[in-house]
Amino acid sequence: MTAPSTPFHGRSVEQQVIGQATRDGDGVKLTRVLTQAHQRRLDPFLMLDNFGSNDPNDYGGGFPDHPHRGFETVTYMIAGRMRHRDSAGHEGLLQNGGVQWMTAGRGVVHSEMPEQEEGVMEGFQLWLNLPSHQKLCPPGYQDIQSNKVPELNLTKGVKIRIISGEVQGVQGAVCRPAHLFPTQPLYLDIHFTKTTSFQQALNPEHNAFIFVYRGKVAVVSEQQETSVELHRMAILQNEGHGVEISASAGSQVLLISGKPLNEPIAQYGPFVMNTREELMQAVDDFRAGLFTP
Repeated sequence: MTAPSTPFHGRSVEQQVIGQATRDGDGVKLTRVLTQAHQRRLDPFLMLDNFGSNDPNDYGGGFPDHPHRGFETVTYMIAGRMRHRDSAGHEGLLQNGGVQWMTAGRGVVHSEMPEQEEGVMEGFQLWLNLPSHQKLCPPGYQDIQSNKVPELNLTKGVKIRIISGEVQGVQGAVCRPAHLFPTQPLYLDIHFTKTTSFQQALNPEHNAFIFVYRGKVAVVSEQQETSVELHRMAILQNEGHGVEISASAGSQVLLISGKPLNEPIAQYGPFVMNTREELMQAVDDFRAGLFTP
């Protein structure tokens, strides 16, 4: 006799966040969705930016050379082309559907520059914290083209692009050993091609949120059904077996979760360490040119 399956209990929405319009780099117009105010609650995630415009004046200056230490940047392109170069000798061209996963570690200087003079430039950059024992690891870089991002097409009208993590036995494009990278992020781009719903299991110990970048969706739990409008981030309660998302055709949403590090966060601009002393050392090392081999 087959044992009865455990009923699915979806997480509910704890809070919704409207991003802050700002500019970064050489005047690139963007919306900062996950800010320092939510770093503790959404540990290990430090920041999420959403950039998107068809006006070259909003993105043409790009992100000239700038440093990072102590965390990882994950850039996901929806439209447009962005050229990456860094002081560790890595170079790549981000294009529609591609992912750049950079581990800054002990220090890297990089640039992200548009390779187009017109048209739409749209995408996301997520900052993922590193544990204390990895903050000074050697820099790393993965340039993942769109055709290398696994996709799962469900018969009920849901397409899932799996950037990292696992869905129904399908591993994402980025998979690292837990003893080195304990945050074990799940990063999904979910497309609803029909009006339907989708359930995704989540580790109960992991913090999670969604961001709606097309259409609108609803997060369904036993307690309530909460509508999440376009360009809203919904922080999910840390309870339940996962999340159930209901949406109309054409809606698209990011689902991101990860295991919190529960370590002190000390940030000064592009440096994220555990203590003020480590931050001061990062600034000194950068000024001394130690981020360039």
